[in-house]
Amino acid sequence: MDARMTDRRRLFHTLCAELGLPAEPQSLVGGAFQPGTGEAITLEDPFTRQTLAQYADCGTDLAARACMAADAAQKLWVTQFNPAARGVVMQAVASALAEKIETFARIEALVAGKPLRDCRVEVTKVVEMFRYYAGWTDKLHGEVIPVPTGHLNYTLREPLGVVFQITPWNAPIFTAGWQIAPAIACGNGVVIKPSELTPVTTLALVHLAEGAGLPKGLVNVLAGLGPTAGEAAIAHESVRKVVFVGSPATGRRVAMAAGAALKPVVLELGGKSANIVFADADLKPALLGAQAAIFSTAGQSCVAGSRLLLEHSLKDRFLELMDQGMRQIRIGDPLDEATEFGPVSNARQFAHVTAMIDGAVQDGATRLGAQGTQGDALIVPPTILTGLSPQSAAAQTEIFGPVVTALGFADEAEAIAIANDTDFGLAGAIWTRDGARAHRVAAAVRAGTFWINSYKAIHVSSPFGGSRSSGFGRSSGQDALMEYTQPKSIWLDPAPIPRVAFGYAPST
Repeated sequence: MDARMTDRRRLFHTLCAELGLPAEPQSLVGGAFQPGTGEAITLEDPFTRQTLAQYADCGTDLAARACMAADAAQKLWVTQFNPAARGVVMQAVASALAEKIETFARIEALVAGKPLRDCRVEVTKVVEMFRYYAGWTDKLHGEVIPVPTGHLNYTLREPLGVVFQITPWNAPIFTAGWQIAPAIACGNGVVIKPSELTPVTTLALVHLAEGAGLPKGLVNVLAGLGPTAGEAAIAHESVRKVVFVGSPATGRRVAMAAGAALKPVVLELGGKSANIVFADADLKPALLGAQAAIFSTAGQSCVAGSRLLLEHSLKDRFLELMDQGMRQIRIGDPLDEATEFGPVSNARQFAHVTAMIDGAVQDGATRLGAQGTQGDALIVPPTILTGLSPQSAAAQTEIFGPVVTALGFADEAEAIAIANDTDFGLAGAIWTRDGARAHRVAAAVRAGTFWINSYKAIHVSSPFGGSRSSGFGRSSGQDALMEYTQPKSIWLDPAPIPRVAFGYAPST
């Protein structure tokens, strides 16, 4: 074992200690770390392929205990903390996290393989999420409805109770904050199961939050597997809603399990988003935007611009320049300050991405970009596939890696048709100087988020979600507050005597 590999495991243990975590991941239930008893799970550094830690699946019993802990703490959260007080606690969590951005970013880069500079941004965004939703805690009110019967009718927005959330390996700390903050702002308790491959920063976030004043057990973290911990939590009687972020295939299974238990779901799934470039676009921003759309975070983003639609007269020149540009991207160790592009997060995903590229080449695609490997690192260089039809597997399947399929179009109508020729409906973009065209296309493309002359701008204050195989429901902004509350309608009859109903008046 070389010195670099020895140092990675030592660094992992050091960072865990700085965040108050056990050296080997354990679930956090009722405010205490609890070891699992099930199947062994290995955490691997995707750059060196070194084993960082091994731990046991938490199993079904610990999942049930987590649901009961969340139920008990949720009742305390809404009875002993008024809405303003809940906001104060959430602000304290944000401040505590802001002091630990570098530590969180370093362990996220090590475990998930994301460049350190990107991890810093994502941890900073989680601080912002808690601050944003802290401001909403005392503003969740109902309304008075002027019903025609003369009653005083008003509504309240009440928390659901306990929410079970499942988050993915591609953005562990970001999706943890994205889901936890609105749920607890609305007065709910949470059981969250991060990917078994990347549980560390979610555990650290909740442990830090409890130290900042969040009631212990209000948020519980399950370090474990979907078929055991996940299914047990979905079925538990305390859980009132299920939120899933991940692949469409797993999302369908989650939705079916929740449906069998008559529980609503929010699904934030995949995408095959169209990034449309017209010949009149400002070329340099469009090129930089196209690269960022697919190659940032090594393409492991649900909104990645994985279908690049280019007007025919622009296509060859654009691809030539993009090929030149992507060869200049600095690829390397995620912990290196200079690295812009790191490995695919895990071996299973690496195998999927490389198989999709090989299959596309066999189907006749031309592959642009550097090729080759970097030792044992799970690195797939930035790749463009061209020469395929819009119906090809590479143009229809979510690859979830640094691979973009370039397609040509003749006019606006064809661009819209190709953009909508997919089972997904998550995101998209257009690059053009024609403002009227930009708004026509934005309205016509099926997408929950659409950008004009930019790509990947999102914010906690704006709703996010998709349709069809991209899921349903919204997971940010004011819309997320509606997902985590339910309305109660209250009727007061101010009449001093009983009313006549259906022609019958009771005797006095």
